Amino acid sequence: MQKKKEAKKSSGGLAQRKKQALGRGLGALIPEMEKSAEPPSDFFYCDIERIQPNRFQPRQQFPEAELEELSQSIKEQGILQPLLVREENDGYELIAGERRLRAARRAGLTQVPVIIKRITDSKLLELSIVENIQRANFNPIEESEAYHRLITEFHLTQDEAATRVGKSRSAVANFLRLRQLPEVIRTSIQEGELSMGHARALLGTTNPTQQLAAWRSVVKKGLSVRETENLVRALRGEKKKPKVSRKSTEDHYLLSLAEDLSRHFGTKVSIKRRGLRGKVEIEFYSNDDLDRLIRRLQQTKS
Repeated sequence: MQKKKEAKKSSGGLAQRKKQALGRGLGALIPEMEKSAEPPSDFFYCDIERIQPNRFQPRQQFPEAELEELSQSIKEQGILQPLLVREENDGYELIAGERRLRAARRAGLTQVPVIIKRITDSKLLELSIVENIQRANFNPIEESEAYHRLITEFHLTQDEAATRVGKSRSAVANFLRLRQLPEVIRTSIQEGELSMGHARALLGTTNPTQQLAAWRSVVKKGLSVRETENLVRALRGEKKKPKVSRKSTEDHYLLSLAEDLSRHFGTKVSIKRRGLRGKVEIEFYSNDDLDRLIRRLQQTKS
């Protein structure tokens, strides 16, 4: 009887640990090998050719200097932390450790230490996004796309996504807003030409023409974030046409309302008005995104 109680208690503890694992990222799935002399039963050395990259990897850039440094470290000390993989066809698919895998190949290793985990496609996608978001050097544009994917793939609100990755809702919203910038500016941010601070300053205007004009000046003159903010304010001021204050107040209200709706639906919403008539436009970027918006609208209606 006592053994049954202990087994039930152990099982409950395991379930609780699994439930908490996602919030701590992929590190929570890795056994604490340092505290035990014996490796886990699902640990072994795998031929490197049998490991395929993670198909859900949100990170697109792996700096050469970092890979080279890690490769040299692996040559001298080996791989200290095993890679996480799952069984896939006749080989394995990577869950975590792509930098280590790339560096190991560069170092000429033929085998690497791995731990096998059983995990579904949806959980792999979610864990991949969470793990990369929690890394300090995640590219702002990749992070923006990862948040968007987390929201659309798993039908989350911005608040829910923020809670899932341990960030504030405003931080998530700021990254999502990067998707509203013209492609050439997003590329500039991704290549490290512009900082996140510059990007936020450019988002001080929603006019793409003004954003591009400000971006060209920033790149050409090497403007600081404060100088960029002043430039954007000046560009917005040049466009201003003082007219009836009532229309200006109404436009401000509609813009504020559109921002509230954007936060609610987790995507860009615009309100266009002509006289007493107008239209509300809600953007979507895939069939899954459209399904998510329809469900959200139905929930709002009910």
